[in-house]
Amino acid sequence: MRHRIARRQLGRTATHRRALIHNQVTDLLRHDRIVTTEAKAKEMRPVAERVITLGKRGDGLARRRAGAVLTDRDVLRRLFAEVAPRFRDRPGGYTRIVKLGPRLGDGARMAQIELVEGPAGETIIEPAEAGDDASAGKADAAAKEDA
Repeated sequence: MRHRIARRQLGRTATHRRALIHNQVTDLLRHDRIVTTEAKAKEMRPVAERVITLGKRGDGLARRRAGAVLTDRDVLRRLFAEVAPRFRDRPGGYTRIVKLGPRLGDGARMAQIELVEGPAGETIIEPAEAGDDASAGKADAAAKEDA
């Protein structure tokens, strides 16, 4: 039974899961948006929000704590110089998760996670329509192959 178990395991050990989330947060702050599975996006969102809040603080301790999560020093510099000032007046909610529909290979639910106040751009992949599920994605792919 799963009673009172708070986090998703993502099929990984605790250290691998932590490294995965830290790498994804680093990539999110580097590129302003990334495409990943819905479960990974939902797990990394609180970590990304916390790191951006540290960037807004801007003191030495906040820089060290953010550096413990981010795996690239250039991204750490970018966080404090470019990303955090964009969110100066926003009291939270720095990221947005856009659901994209099933992945063709295995039907995993995909999502794009992006910073809400970023450079204007389009989604990397078109968002899923309401009611889209893995079986509909596979049926669409099969229909395209037949055509």
